[in-house]
Amino acid sequence: MLLYIRKILMLSFFVFTSPFVQAELNIEITGGTESATPIAVVPFGGGSPVNLANVISEDLKNSGYFRPLPEADMLSKPTTEAGVDYRTWQALGQEYLVVGQAVGNYTVQFELFTVVKGQKMLAYQFPPVTANNLRKVAHIIADKIFEKITGRKGVFDTKIAYVTTAGSNGKKIYRLQVADADGQNPKTIASSSYPLMSPTWSADGSKISYVSFETKRSAIYVQTLATGQRQKIASFPGINGAPAFSPDGSQLAVTLSKDGSPNIYVLDINSQSLRRITQGNAIDTEPVWSPDGGSIVFTSDRGGKPQLYKVSSQGGAAKRITFKGAYNARASFSNDGQKIAMVHGNGGSFKIAVLDVASGAMDVLTEGGSDESPSFASNGTMVLYAARHNGREILKAVSTDGKVQLRLPFDGGEVRDPAWSP
Repeated sequence: MLLYIRKILMLSFFVFTSPFVQAELNIEITGGTESATPIAVVPFGGGSPVNLANVISEDLKNSGYFRPLPEADMLSKPTTEAGVDYRTWQALGQEYLVVGQAVGNYTVQFELFTVVKGQKMLAYQFPPVTANNLRKVAHIIADKIFEKITGRKGVFDTKIAYVTTAGSNGKKIYRLQVADADGQNPKTIASSSYPLMSPTWSADGSKISYVSFETKRSAIYVQTLATGQRQKIASFPGINGAPAFSPDGSQLAVTLSKDGSPNIYVLDINSQSLRRITQGNAIDTEPVWSPDGGSIVFTSDRGGKPQLYKVSSQGGAAKRITFKGAYNARASFSNDGQKIAMVHGNGGSFKIAVLDVASGAMDVLTEGGSDESPSFASNGTMVLYAARHNGREILKAVSTDGKVQLRLPFDGGEVRDPAWSP
């Protein structure tokens, strides 16, 4: 069955009875860091229970842009500007240096220096935080360093959502989880002995919509992360699938088959009013809004094979936008609307590709096999996606130039359907 149909049509369910152990994703860099910029993040002074320098170093390393210096290779370990000897770090071949402290009731401060010029680039002190928020502070520091050096917003303080499955002997449990962008601190948002799929974020990151089969038929839910409160949005006869929030968060584009073939509809979350966007007998699914809210890109087989089409968010005639390859599906817009990531297939091999919206040029980023469910990072530098590795479903990420590749294996079962938060 085609990948994009499989996302909606689930033909079997499993009852789970054995315990589930929550596990974390672990990021492994698998290629593309040879040209990364050298940077030294010195262990922070003070008494923090979290190794702040290690979290910052791992964030920067995982971006593919930086190559942190191992602590064992550091000849000195200053914690303030007063202890910095630029000649030492120049001799070690470092371009940038980060020092900092966590003092008192976890008041964290840091400084960023350019080693070549011998100048301070950035200094910042955070208000006091609790121990539970120290990792978040480290991610924010990595974001500030990344933006100062590269000119791009960092994404280390963002979240990722994904669906895990675990169990044995035909007995499974499905969990929708949200974790930090580095795979740490996973929290279960929903769990069921029936499939969960297609998580999608609201633009402000406060809500997630997803599909659940917990009532033995598909239904679409919207859940508020802060409170856990959730609302059943759509449970029409037939398919209820592939939700996507509008940019202002007031509407969902969804796939429904209540009137026959699967088509794209827009559902107002508050009023529950429904507007049909596409017409006809083709299979139209996997809608995604353009960042300006003016159009919706979706997958359709109306031309014989799955391709991407664009239609006004008010409805009307749809225009095909992909022409390279026999299969293009599951679109994901970059935040600036200039690129669309997708699953690109030829001859039964499915890879992740990126389409330049203005020129129509397509770049294939992965070697593929069974890659699916791409999701852009909010700064447009990386695409998160699901893949198979050694017979297991895992997550991977690739930079938009194809040079940096990451693998995020899940040590507690299998993982799929990733969605990167705003």
